[in-house]
Amino acid sequence: MNDVNLGIWSKLTKVVVGLLLVAGFLSIGAWYLPLIHENERMRADIDRLNALVQAEQEKTRQLQAEIDALQNDPKTVERLAREKLGYAKPGETVIHFEPPTTNNPVSP
Repeated sequence: MNDVNLGIWSKLTKVVVGLLLVAGFLSIGAWYLPLIHENERMRADIDRLNALVQAEQEKTRQLQAEIDALQNDPKTVERLAREKLGYAKPGETVIHFEPPTTNNPVSP
């Protein structure tokens, strides 16, 4: 076998090839970095929107429970009529409490 000693050239070739590979990986990383950031932002938006959807679904369940109670429970209708309209049964006295009025000082 002929072992040709190229000296520093073989080492320099290996270093250059290594540096080219590193530069290639860095350029690929730089190219995909904006996509990675956009993906993270979109995932955060999805999480925020999912939280909003869950909150709205909870509101929907509460409102549906109120609707069911108003449609099927006469005591609920009676209580609501007493509270909102001030209705009372014969012989009952309804007392309304007014919110306190504030005395605003006059500014000079």
